[in-house]
Amino acid sequence: MKIDALLFDGFDELDFFGVFETLRMAGLSVETHSLYQQDVVTAAYGSKLVPDGAYSADLNSDLLIVPGGGWISRSPKGAWTEVQKGTILDVVKASHAAGTVIATVCTGSLVLGKAGLLKGRKATTNHGAVKELIDCGSKYIAARVVDDGDIITAAGITASLDLGLWLVERFVSQQAAQAVSAGLEFERRGIVHR
Repeated sequence: MKIDALLFDGFDELDFFGVFETLRMAGLSVETHSLYQQDVVTAAYGSKLVPDGAYSADLNSDLLIVPGGGWISRSPKGAWTEVQKGTILDVVKASHAAGTVIATVCTGSLVLGKAGLLKGRKATTNHGAVKELIDCGSKYIAARVVDDGDIITAAGITASLDLGLWLVERFVSQQAAQAVSAGLEFERRGIVHR
């Protein structure tokens, strides 16, 4: 299974690293890709990550992880700013059209919403961004994780762990997810809405 993460300056660390570590603990490989060609991506709180390369829909990802970050505060770096620039919208639309399953954490769902990918679809997001999600035409579901087939969304920040465990269960097995949960010393919160 080819799993890629789409990272941009200002992404929220826990949005990505919670999912990343959970998937890695299950033995899955995750490649990190920057939205633009750049040597280092700087996250919201200053963590620096060296990406494996720039992302392209031509990578033929089976699963693409899109974090949020900086949306609610309208930060000069983060998901909201990238949506204003537009490149990220084209990237997620092209990936989805190519058959890639897209999983988002927190306000990463609004990237998909602004790209028009959530119209009429069930989704969740950070509690501070629910109105904007609904304004994108999505049917908001108050759940930690919402699996709508080829689009999977997770609620605010710490739901990245719940998302990671759900992805392990969906793509590997329930037993693997339980083993990772025990290893993380993390008990899932809430339900996965399907």
